Formats: sequence, structure tokens, C-alpha cells
Amino acid sequence: MSHHITGGNAVEIAASVEAAVRDGAIGPGAQLPTVRGLAARLRVSPTTVAAAYRSLRQRGLLVAAGRRGSAVSHHPPVGAQPAQIVPAHALDLASGNPDAELLPPLAPALRSIDASPVLYGDDVCEPELLRLAKRALAADGVAVDALTIVSGALDGIERALSAWLRPGDKVAVEDPGFPAVFHLLSALGLVAVPVGVDDAGPIAGDVERALRAGVSALIVTTRAQNPFGSALDERRARELRALLRAHPKLLVLEDDHGGAVAGAPARTLCGGGVERWAVVRSVSKALGPDLRLAFLAGDATTVARIEGRLSLGIRWVSHLLQRTVAALLRDREVTRHLREAERTYTERRQALLDALAAQGIAAFGRSGMNVWVPVADEDTVAASLLAAGYAVSTGARFRIRSAPAVRITTATLRAADAPALASELARALRPAGRSQSA
Repeated sequence: MSHHITGGNAVEIAASVEAAVRDGAIGPGAQLPTVRGLAARLRVSPTTVAAAYRSLRQRGLLVAAGRRGSAVSHHPPVGAQPAQIVPAHALDLASGNPDAELLPPLAPALRSIDASPVLYGDDVCEPELLRLAKRALAADGVAVDALTIVSGALDGIERALSAWLRPGDKVAVEDPGFPAVFHLLSALGLVAVPVGVDDAGPIAGDVERALRAGVSALIVTTRAQNPFGSALDERRARELRALLRAHPKLLVLEDDHGGAVAGAPARTLCGGGVERWAVVRSVSKALGPDLRLAFLAGDATTVARIEGRLSLGIRWVSHLLQRTVAALLRDREVTRHLREAERTYTERRQALLDALAAQGIAAFGRSGMNVWVPVADEDTVAASLLAAGYAVSTGARFRIRSAPAVRITTATLRAADAPALASELARALRPAGRSQSA
């Protein structure tokens, strides 16, 4: 591996490591040569190598590996993350997409919107969309004194983190959790502190330990948690609010990506003494992934910082997109469509949970579009299911310290087909002598 690392100064050395990671010559988690060892081979000073490694750690490509030195991050922020390839013979239960047949039609909304131009200096947010967003968020108990529009849930999370945190700061994240959040933290040079989850969301004891460890932010998926399916209940929400009251300067970020089709009521931890916060509600799962738009409510300072940074970059989310989303949200037929979609997603998810339970297989999926199934050997189970015609995701990319599992996206899995999948999963668990309740 070390022969891929070259250069005579810190910039060149760092660039060669980045290129090797990007090209796959050095893989995620790989141990890098020691500072002194690499310095001797390249005939440079240890200070030069240390500076190169330090810059790579700040950018999230490397992580400290204790006495062993430095290692490549498990989620290095270089290049686009490749999508899982699903063979033509297999049912796609891996990609995490909503069912295209359950998305509302866009054509009527597109035909109805005002296509007049928006120029520099005009309002950056559509007043009608803000009105609809305020009404929806306020109905769920979210304060809406400060509100803006961002390009999707992850865009909002990134902007909120960047508004307050700096490289090296610690962030409490769900484990298992959404891989893109892990990648984002790496790219920002932030340190992920894993917090376990159960059906009701982040486990209070784990959150308390993370707070004692000095985290600067907490990211919570309030419902439709990906991949576990957690949804905050009122008891867990009260427990977490009590913990957060003692840490008013903590940045609390809530990801409500499931929105109208989450399959669980909305709850919030923000307010009541939390000074720095943001609630991000995306429309992508409900209205379509190509509608890259989310509402972001937060405290006045956080929202002001986000809007200030937006003004230096993309400036605003396209008004044509904002008007399209507004047209969809005020359409009563779309509202009815979304209620039916949520009911269908819930039925499909529950059908698989019931079928797995009938086989004696433990699984989780209280809300959302995914079911999380603990297994002893992810790769073997996923390969067995693929041979049977079902593509599922191995759990490794969703985990930091949590136990192995597979994630099954149920969005397109017809309820009538759930028993057959559960039977194949039971068969996949049996050959190696594993317990079906693994």
C-alpha cells in the first residue's frame, strides 16, 4: 500500500493519499504507514508527513487509530458513492426508494404553476410555500418563527452543522444510522459518536454518555429512521428533553425525511430550553426524490446563519421547484393520495414484520419504509436472498459499532409477497446452524 503514497512535501503527500483512496488502491479502514516510517521512505522530515496526515484528518479522509497511527476513514469523502447494482432477476429491496406508483403525479402541478421569472434581489422563498410549511410544522408542535427552504434534508443538516461546528467537534449520531450522515460528518472533519437506537428512537442512556463525552451536536431522526425504523414516542421524547435541558448550547438537529408518509406521528425535542436547533422536513419520500427541497425551522441565529451562507453559494432553491411543491401541497387530491401512500407503506412494512415473526425471526421497523433484521453473517444472508431473487442491503454501511444485520426496504414489497421472502430468509439463516431469532 505504501508505494501508492508519494511526494516531497505535505501537499503532494496528501494529494497522493487522496488519489489512492479515490481510485480504490487504499481502501476504507486501511492502516497508513507510521509518520516516521513514511518519512524515511520518502526522505522527508517526519514533520512534513505529520502535516500531510493532519490535513487529511481535518478533511475527514483519515481518522486517528490510537497507537497504530492513522487509518483511512470508513466513509472517506472522495467521489460519488456507488449505487448498489441490482440484477435484473431480483426484486429491488435494497435501494431505499419509495414506490414510484405511490408518488403523486407532477404534471398537473407543473401545468398550474406561475412560470414568471425570478431575478436577483427578489425574495428567496416563495411566500405561499412558507405559509404551507408553517402551517404543517406548527400543527406538529414545531416553532416556526424562523423558517427557510433548503435543498433536501442532508443539505439542511450540513448547513446547520457548518453554522456552529468546526473540524474535530464531536457529533452524536444514531447507530445504526443513515450512511450519508456518516459520510457528511467525515467530509466536514467532524467526529461521530455512536448512539444506540431502539423502536422509540435514540436510547437515553447512550445519549447521556455522548453528552458527557462532550458532543457539540445531536442528530436525531424523529420517525422513519433509516435503517432501523425508529419513531420517537412521547415517553422517550420526555426523557431526551430532560437530558437536553442541561445542555442548552448543544446543537440539536432533527431529520424528518419521511414527512407525510412516515407512518408515525411527528414529535420534536426542540424548544423548552434548547437554544440551538433545527428541524428539517424533506418532501422527497412523499412527493418524489427528484424534488430536492426541505423546510428548515430553527432558532433565529441558526436560520440566519444558514440563509447567510446560502446567499454566498446557490443563493436560493429554484422558485420553479418551490412553486411546484406548493402546488402539490395545497392540492386536496394530493393530500388524499399521500394518506393512501402512507397507509400502503405501513401495510407492506407490517406484513413483512408479521411474516418474519411467524418464522421466529426478530426484526425492527416501527415506521418508515425499511425493516432491520439482525443476523450473524450479513454477506452470507444477502447472497442467499439474492440467489432467491431478493436484493437487500447488508448492514455494514449503516453501522458504526452496532451488531450485524440486513436492511430490507419494503416500499415496493407487496403484502402478499412478504411470507415468501420471510421463508427465504429463514432458509438463509438455517444452513449454518444459526438460530432464527439471531
